[in-house]
Amino acid sequence: MTAVQDTAAGFQSGALTGGRSLRQIIWSRLRRDRLAMICLIVLIIYYFLGIMGPVIFGPLGLDPYKFDPASISQIGGKPFGAFGGISWTHPLGVEWGTGRDILAQLMFGLRISLVIATTATAMTVTIGTVIGIIAGYSGGWTDTIIGRFMDLVLAFPFLLIILALSNVLTQRLTALGVPEGNPSRIVYLILVLSIFGWPYLARIVRGQVISLREREFVEAAVAMGSTKRRILFTEILPNLWAPILVYATLTLPAYIGLEAALSFLGVGVLPPETTFGAMLANSVSYFNVVPTYLFIPGTALVILVVSFNLLGDALRDALDPKAIH
Repeated sequence: MTAVQDTAAGFQSGALTGGRSLRQIIWSRLRRDRLAMICLIVLIIYYFLGIMGPVIFGPLGLDPYKFDPASISQIGGKPFGAFGGISWTHPLGVEWGTGRDILAQLMFGLRISLVIATTATAMTVTIGTVIGIIAGYSGGWTDTIIGRFMDLVLAFPFLLIILALSNVLTQRLTALGVPEGNPSRIVYLILVLSIFGWPYLARIVRGQVISLREREFVEAAVAMGSTKRRILFTEILPNLWAPILVYATLTLPAYIGLEAALSFLGVGVLPPETTFGAMLANSVSYFNVVPTYLFIPGTALVILVVSFNLLGDALRDALDPKAIH
């Protein structure tokens, strides 16, 4: 290709992308990824059902707390019919021993799982980003102290601490004014996930800031007398959205799975409230006789987590400045 052809191709490329913001470029790349669009639609449906499902289906009789003795055997509590009592009345079957509708439990449990995971992810990203920017830009003793504090947080046995301190800290939250029971447990899970999750993002952000603080636009802002706050959050932060967004889309499904695991271990919400993990924990005892009771919430959880992971991978590719589209 000649120099003239190279120049023409460059002008054509500039004409195609000129005038478009970063958000528009990223969205155009995502739209061409069919798998990413499918995952995005799936996640929108999940969030819609989690937020509006109880409001829409509640008046129609979809109640996760309502026992249905007519749908289970009075001896042993086994659901009538095949596949865990699946019928027109109970499309996904009923719970062993109580007759509670599984579809209703999924709808209401999805809301709790998404609230915990989304709130914890938002707090993790906020704390990790702020501390990472401060550590990376300040350097010196500030960076050293923050770095050692991150190492200290990462050194704690996360799972053991959550299990050991669950009752103590939930009681302390109740004493501070958080309603007793599930509200205090939900707040406890959110706080613990955030406190032990932010150092990972902070390290990523710190490394990016160390390379950005020597760039020309930062030196120009310093020469113009800009405040440190403006330099950190107006000049540097916009250049960190790519790793932050990718980390958030990968952390959220990890928290959903972790919340399910903690509920499975008994640290989650208390009955009659339920989450994916609580449903999986209850279904283990009946897996040999009613496998659908395990597979239905398990499949819903897998679809949710996989959709988030695939969308995160697609978003990472769309944010890659070296990607050719």
